[in-house]
Amino acid sequence: MKPNKLFFTSDTHFFHTNIIEYANRPFANVEDMNDEIIRNWNDTVPKDGIIYHLGDFALGNQTETLNILNRLNGQIYLIRGNHEKTVMSKQFLRSKFAGIFDYVCELYVDDPEATYVSGNGKQLIVLSHYAFEVWRNSHHGSWHLHGHSHNTLPTPDDKLRLDVGVDNPLCDFYPISYNRVKEHMKTKKFKPVNHKED
Repeated sequence: MKPNKLFFTSDTHFFHTNIIEYANRPFANVEDMNDEIIRNWNDTVPKDGIIYHLGDFALGNQTETLNILNRLNGQIYLIRGNHEKTVMSKQFLRSKFAGIFDYVCELYVDDPEATYVSGNGKQLIVLSHYAFEVWRNSHHGSWHLHGHSHNTLPTPDDKLRLDVGVDNPLCDFYPISYNRVKEHMKTKKFKPVNHKED
């Protein structure tokens, strides 16, 4: 997979009125929230982009959810969260996604600057709705991207883990690009284990 048109997001919670209060989102109502997240998404993700949504897509009814999906740019892959009842309820909604993963998805991204020392120029990324303390090859420099925590879960400086949910100030209700994730990971105090050097 090539990095330049690759994006990540999570926890959009379209049509979830109570999330405005729960996550202290700066919107007057759910319509304003939906519109801003959609506008930010389409300003960031090109029509031919690839975006991985790490769960809790929408809590609206089937018609509302279909309307949202029809307005969003990019080829969308979904890793299921704990609020996917509507999306999973009908085939015509599931078919709007390029792929749906039940719990975890792993990507290999072509990147000569990869921190993943075993990857030979590929960055391994482990995606899940839920945050992991350890994940496959985390000690070799693989990344873990997640959602669910709504920016309430601190990430130690020595772990290549990131909450890509819209409530993280780094994302600020926008999808985050692969390249921006990479710049963030460069700020970490992490030294991978490279068994080739042993």
